[in-house]
This record gives sequence, C-alpha cells and structure tokens, in this order.
Amino acid sequence: MKTLKDLFLDELADMYDAEKRVVKALPRMAKAATSPFLKGAILSHLKETEGHVQKLEQVFQIFEMKPKGKTCEATKGLLEEADEIAADFKGSPAINAALISAAQRVEHYEIASYGCLHEWAGLLGKRGAAALLQQILDEEKASDESLTELARASSNEESLGEPGPKSAKTANDKKPVVMRRAIRPARPSRNRTASITE
Repeated sequence: MKTLKDLFLDELADMYDAEKRVVKALPRMAKAATSPFLKGAILSHLKETEGHVQKLEQVFQIFEMKPKGKTCEATKGLLEEADEIAADFKGSPAINAALISAAQRVEHYEIASYGCLHEWAGLLGKRGAAALLQQILDEEKASDESLTELARASSNEESLGEPGPKSAKTANDKKPVVMRRAIRPARPSRNRTASITE
C-alpha cells in the first residue's frame, strides 16, 4: 500500500523534472520579451530556478534518495503553450502581457505543488526538507507577485496597442520591477493572489 512518503517522492520527482524544464524554457521567454524589465525579471528568475534544482537535490539527499525526475506533463504542457503564445504574439504590442500570463500559469502550478510538498515534508518529520521547500515556495510567490506588478505597471496597458494617459512616458522612464528573493508580509489592503487580467 502506498503512503504519504510515496506520494511525496512522486511529487518531488515531478517538480524536479518541472524545474529542469523551466530552466531550459526561461531563456526562450526572455528572448521573446520586448520589455527590458521583463527580460531582466525572467533572467533573474532563471538564476533562482537553477537554485531550485539544487535545493530539490538536497531534499532528495535528506530522504536518502538519488535525484531523479518524472515527466511533469503539466509543466510540459504549460511551457509548450508558452512557446505557442510567444510565436502567435511575436511583434504584437501584447507580447509582454502574453508572456507574463504564460509565466504566471507555470508559477501558480509550482506554488500549489510546493505548498503540498512543504506540508508533507513536515508531516514526514523532515524539517530540513520542509525548510528548503519553504524557501522555494517563497521565491515562487515573490516571482508571481513581481510579474503581476510588472504587468500592471506597463505590459497590460501597452498591450492595448493605443495611446493611453501615460503615453507621454516612454518604457525607459518606468521603474524596473526586480524579482524578489523572499516574500514580503502582505498588507491588508493588497490582494497578493490577484490575477494580472483584472
């Protein structure tokens, strides 16, 4: 009979594969982006994602298992969709908003997965693993929030393809959004899980 430990290791292998796929996909997304701030944010998250792979390898070691991946069909599909979006919207004023949307779908899947893994690691009595998974979870949440801020600051408005009230400002005048390495405490008036499509 399979137990929580089996479920944990199965999901861990799934996320190990997912993160390695994301490492390969992010440079393509950065290349497709026309916003220098979005390019920078994606490349910043690439470095974090490489760190996530290493942290997952440490989690495997805590469970005395050799790191191994299991094809993550969800991430595979989301990244294929991201490639399609990049091709469909290439040269469009909506390209950056489209890329942010695709990236956030991946982030939301990862947030859900790491939330479960973190809880399960705690139940299995592996505090070190739980701490590593919490670090990854915090970085994924921060990345998602930074993408939302970037979309609201410029990309969503630019995707309209028409001059707006801020048309006098160029993209270079806007403040860059930096991918945070840790989540900040939420302010009561702020909805941390707001969609960029609002």
